[in-house]
Amino acid sequence: MVGRAATIAVVGLDPVPVTVEAHVGPGLPAFSVIGSSGPAARQSADRVRTALGTVGVTLPNRKVLVSLAPADVPKAGARFDLAMAGAVLNELGVLGPELDRCALLGELALDGAVRAVPGVLPAAASLTGSGRRLIVPDRNATEAGLVDDVDVVPVADLGEVVAVLRGDRPARAVPPEEGPLPGIPGPDLADVRGQAEARRALEIAAAGGHHLLLLGPPGCGKSMLARRLPGILPPLDRVQALELAAIRSVAGLTVEAGSLDRTPPLRAPHHSMSAASLLGGGSGVARPGELSLAHRGCLFLDELFEWPRGLLEALREPLEDGVVRVARSRATVTYPARVQVVAAANPCPCGGGDRCACSDDAIWGYRARLSGPLADRLDLAPSVTPLSAAELLAAEDGASSAAVAVRVAAARAMAAARWNGRVATNAEAGAAWLRRSTRPAALAALAGAVEAGALTGRGFDRALRVARTCADLEGAELVEPHHAYEALAHRMQLRACAGAAVGAAAGSGLV
Repeated sequence: MVGRAATIAVVGLDPVPVTVEAHVGPGLPAFSVIGSSGPAARQSADRVRTALGTVGVTLPNRKVLVSLAPADVPKAGARFDLAMAGAVLNELGVLGPELDRCALLGELALDGAVRAVPGVLPAAASLTGSGRRLIVPDRNATEAGLVDDVDVVPVADLGEVVAVLRGDRPARAVPPEEGPLPGIPGPDLADVRGQAEARRALEIAAAGGHHLLLLGPPGCGKSMLARRLPGILPPLDRVQALELAAIRSVAGLTVEAGSLDRTPPLRAPHHSMSAASLLGGGSGVARPGELSLAHRGCLFLDELFEWPRGLLEALREPLEDGVVRVARSRATVTYPARVQVVAAANPCPCGGGDRCACSDDAIWGYRARLSGPLADRLDLAPSVTPLSAAELLAAEDGASSAAVAVRVAAARAMAAARWNGRVATNAEAGAAWLRRSTRPAALAALAGAVEAGALTGRGFDRALRVARTCADLEGAELVEPHHAYEALAHRMQLRACAGAAVGAAAGSGLV
């Protein structure tokens, strides 16, 4: 006879069913595990053997062989411990047919406790409508319970698993999803004094999903503005929130609260981080990086010109495709990466300002870390200037985040009605669709910039998307020339930020 138990591996975000088989037969006494990889999996035999002793099961003085199939699927980590114990108990006759209706996930402690593991949410989603019960550690139960139509059974230790499957104890229920807990209000745009141009660009970025670069001397409010972008973005819908929760689950960030987090994320990695930390990596099967953890939210790149150029160049394809693909020895995985990049930078190595003594060569060498192709993928580049004493002492605050969020939501609703669900934001819209809602004069203005060498073909499309968002904020059905000129002004700023020559554009009268 062979005892069996079901579990689920997760490769990237893709769940893969795994069958654990256990056989106790003649041979030298040993506990061997085959079909797994990595040190944690290889050490599972000792954990499982010791944990079985806590429920009064002593393994016979025979050979115990545990196999995880299919063998060619990467199976690293301790997530299969509970299923291994279940298969051994099934082989010994302790557990019966009820085990066939279950999938088990969890790491076993030496005292029999069941510990949380990453990747439970995508695993739970794979069981939707299957009729199978999912047995998970208590700490993973809330996360698994976010998936509809899955019977989740939380357990604290191996003894509870045995008692539930033998019918000696009823299964505990997962607490129902609660509303969002009251918390401390986030940063408010009302705190920002002056900076009308940057505030306008922030609103356009939020309404259309566009990338933003804030350039200005230290202390003028660049980081302050960037950190307020999530507060004016619409909350995530359930599908988007579940997608983000799945990424967090695979990254090992378990859901602690009793509700699905619908707040757009803000990730602010340091410029000294590695490519694996930013894009995703690790041995065997790559885990999500900061880029994917910012999915459907904001990736804040502070001190942009301090970042290694190679690391910035690695962002080009993900920003274009909305996904990041990472190849490692055991698997190539694809993670979603539909983010808004918000970058902040000083204009020169010394920080700029009235006392700047940097040479032109030093300034352009500093800015050259932002290459032309990457700058071409950005959309907005407002000037952020030092505040005057009068602006700092002004009693009047600017519009609050709540007021701006209302305008952003209205613009997004207008775009959603126009695109009829085909794309989420104007930043993802196809150029052919955009041209149908643009005045010929506005198209001619953008075409003139291309003719003058001030715009590339990609820049033309991106400027058209920004112009469409400007029109949506005004409630205009068609993109007018003044919307196109506002978008063009930002493209010219981006050229200057990347160190490109702007003489042709200046001579054309576009700047």
